[in-house]
Amino acid sequence: MTGLDEWQRRSEPLTTVVPYVLLALLAAFRVRTGLDLALCAGVALWILVLYTLHPAWRACPRVMGVFLAGLLVLSLILVIRDPWFGLYSPVCYFYAFRIIGWPAEIFFVIGAAVVGGTAQATGVELSWGYVAVLLANGLPMGGLAWLMHVGEGHYRERLAALDEARAANDRLAAALTENADLQQQLLAQARAAGVLDERQRMAREIHDTLAQGLIGIITQLQAAAHAADDAAGWQRHHDSATALARESLAEARRSVHELRPLPLEAGRLDDALAEVAARWSARHDVTVQVTTTGTVRSMKPEAEAALLRTAQEALANVARHAGATRVGITLSYLDRDVALDVRDDGGGFDPAGEVAGFGLVAMRQRIEGMAGTLQIESEPGGGTGISACLPAVVP
Repeated sequence: MTGLDEWQRRSEPLTTVVPYVLLALLAAFRVRTGLDLALCAGVALWILVLYTLHPAWRACPRVMGVFLAGLLVLSLILVIRDPWFGLYSPVCYFYAFRIIGWPAEIFFVIGAAVVGGTAQATGVELSWGYVAVLLANGLPMGGLAWLMHVGEGHYRERLAALDEARAANDRLAAALTENADLQQQLLAQARAAGVLDERQRMAREIHDTLAQGLIGIITQLQAAAHAADDAAGWQRHHDSATALARESLAEARRSVHELRPLPLEAGRLDDALAEVAARWSARHDVTVQVTTTGTVRSMKPEAEAALLRTAQEALANVARHAGATRVGITLSYLDRDVALDVRDDGGGFDPAGEVAGFGLVAMRQRIEGMAGTLQIESEPGGGTGISACLPAVVP
């Protein structure tokens, strides 16, 4: 309940009780004739029928306008007959201020001022003196009505502003609750994405280290078994298998601790590629030519590691599937990018017709995850070419 509603509730007796009490007192002390009594009874009956007994009519401006007009006429007649009935004019003000909205209110307030002013002007000639009395009553009460109207307007504006502020606070609270729920969902998604990224990283690292190393060890051990009658050949394959086991173990440990690949620890990417290619060439007896073009410059460690792992995966695929006799690795430092090309003269395959293994999938994920591109060109009998390109400055 607002303050205005509370004031209206508290002032209810001014229009439901006071009119009857005041009229009864005036009738008891001032009624001298039957006509006066009849007029007082008419006023009481008028209020009873049009106001007291029909509360719903109070919301109808036309009915209330008729009610007030009749009350003012009856009150004016009583005042003309006996000026003491001017004491009843406050009742007219109560009704005018309470039940009629602006701007009709001002006319009925002036009417109540006429009733009161007529009583006060008794004995004054009906000339400028009478007019002065009416103005003395009408102007202050009209001004009061206007001030009350303006104040009520400001009050209702403040109430509307408060209601709007409360609604805004409610919306803000709802938005904060929704944001908190969304934040929890985002955190859960971020945790899930982090777990998935870590699983993919570990899968790639295991493939690039343990899986490739184990395949190489198996290959060397098989070759050693076939060279059982050749002591020098058997020893060479045995030593290669042992070296692969040690390298794989070291790379596995480095992957667990998210360290850079071992070849990159001691040199730049071009040197690391040359080292990896030389060891692979000696192990598989396949010629590898490494070429570097452009101005060599440093890259982010993760970018260099991605290109090196791509080259290692490409060489591993050549060893397992290609049956190649020559492999060419080209590292190109361009203006804005760094490109890696690995091409072989092996049997090739149909990229559109074969399902890519995890190695190719991991290779693509690694490069594209750093805003790079990966292209695979191959055809049966035509060899294979893998091209990876990364921005020189990886975002």
